[in-house]
Parts: sequence; structure tokens; C-alpha cells
Amino acid sequence: MRVSDNTRGLILAVISSAFIGSSFILKKLGLRRAAAYGARAGLGGYAYLLEPLWWIGMTTMLFGEAANFIAYVFAPAVLVTPLGALSIIISAVLSHFLLEERLQKMGILGCISCIVGSVVIVIHAPQEHSPGSVEEIWILATQPATLAIVLALILHFEPRYGQTNILVYLSICSLMGSLTIVSIKAIGVAIKLTLEGISQIAYPQTWFFVAVAVICIVTQLNYLNKALDTFNTAMVSPIYYVMFTTMTIVASGIMFKDWYGQSLSTIASELCGFITVLSGTMLLQLTREHEVNASAASISWHVCKGNIESLKDVENNDHFVALLASEYVK
Repeated sequence: MRVSDNTRGLILAVISSAFIGSSFILKKLGLRRAAAYGARAGLGGYAYLLEPLWWIGMTTMLFGEAANFIAYVFAPAVLVTPLGALSIIISAVLSHFLLEERLQKMGILGCISCIVGSVVIVIHAPQEHSPGSVEEIWILATQPATLAIVLALILHFEPRYGQTNILVYLSICSLMGSLTIVSIKAIGVAIKLTLEGISQIAYPQTWFFVAVAVICIVTQLNYLNKALDTFNTAMVSPIYYVMFTTMTIVASGIMFKDWYGQSLSTIASELCGFITVLSGTMLLQLTREHEVNASAASISWHVCKGNIESLKDVENNDHFVALLASEYVK
């Protein structure tokens, strides 16, 4: 029985999510162990580099990213990209049992939404239209106007609105991310064709896609760091995931004709599944961010005997609760 390319991409995407989701837990456990005998990473320490569990986590993440890279070779982005949300579910569930980070009811609902949406996408995912050469990919890649939009954002909007509007930085990150995925997919197809005996190494387009992937990754990280430094992480993470996933699917759909030949009902089902995954991911992410912020909150109590005049130095501080002891308090 022949296994279809979509099935191979699906299996690789699930394996990738499992490895990446587990890697976060392994690295966190390694960091905890390292903190017991050295300076914590958050305080500038590097004791975790001597912790084998941390390195196992890093290796696991590399395997996951490699599986994700190969998945894009076999399956369309509309199938592979949303399945990345499974890594968040795996990380959240493992955190609940191994790190004692309680998964709240809304978080469980987010996990269920991601799973339901992923199943709908898998059922209705289109078949991949494999290009016959890297030159064909080059012709397809010149169709979207993504690069022109990115340049307009960087040169015009970023200097004027970057510090006040979160969508400017994240739009640049998401568009560059979509170009990265498209370039990586082109590189993967070139490698696949080369292994099948149709060498693509001599084509300059192959190396152009490699250069584009490197430039896009560096640019993407640069503007993501700017967004994280300027705006609240609780806002950046879910908005970036939604925009990146949406633009990647749209760019891949335009370039590789992922929806060509599908009925409107099938496309509508895919979109519903996609929206369900995004909703579940945002719900899970916002729930976890709320838990972190709540656990970080603290109240300081200031108790003193005397009249209210003695509390003037703390009465304007929102982090203090002042108690005035009566004559009956000893």
C-alpha cells in the first residue's frame, strides 16, 4: 500500500510537534537542576551548559525542527503550519504533570479546540502540487507581492508607527516568516528532486532561495525582538502566531496553488478548522500568560502603631497595604 505525500507530511508534522513540545519541558527541567548548583540563566548564569538534560532538550528540538522542515516537502503549508499548535498542547500537558504548572479549565478548552480544528484540517487538506524543478518554483515565487509589502512596512510604516502600533513589527515578522517557509519549502523540493536523480544544484535559483531563507530568518528575529522589547509579551505571542500562520498559508496557497480544484465547501471547512486552531491557541496562550502574571503578583504589608500621619511615606504606593494598629494590639 502506497503512502501518500500528505500522510507523510502529516506524520512528520505530528512527530515534529511532539519533539518540540517535549523539548521545552526537558530544557526547563535541565534549567531547574542547573540552578541548584550554579547561577540561574535568568541572572546571566551558564551552568545549564553542563546539565545533560538541557542538552537532551536542545537535541530533541533540533530533531523536531528537522522533521518540520521535511514535512513541508511532502505536504502543503495549510496542513503543516496549523499542526504546529500541537506542540503548545503537548508542552502544556507535560507541564501540568512534570512541572506542576496547573492547566486551568480554559486551557483544557483551548487544547480541545486545537485538536478539533487540527482534525478538520487534516480531513479536508488539499493534495500537494509538486513542482517539477526549482525553475518552476522560481516562476511561482515571483507572483506574490509579499516583498513589496515588506519593504513598504520597513521603509515607510516602521519609522512612523513602529513604537506605537504592535501590528507594524508583527506584520514584518509574519511576512518575512511566510517568505522563510516558502523558501525552505523550495529548498526541500530541490533536495528531494536531487535525491531522485534530477539535480538542482547547478540552478542559481536554488542558492537564491537559500540566501533568501537566511536573510528572512535574521530579519524576522530582529523585528520580533523589537516587538517583544516594545510591547507586552501577552499581546505579542498570540497575535504573532495568528498573523504568521495566516500569512504563511496564504503565501503558500498563492504560490503552490494549494486550493486549486477544491470545492468551496471543502475550502470553507479548512478555514473553519484553521480558525478553530487559532482560537484554541490564543485561548491557551492567554490562559498561561494570565497564570504567570497572577503568580508574579505580590502584596507587601506595612504595619505600624501610631496615627495615620506616620503612614504618609507608604500611602501612595500601590504595592503596600497599610494596617494601623489600635491600642488593643500589643
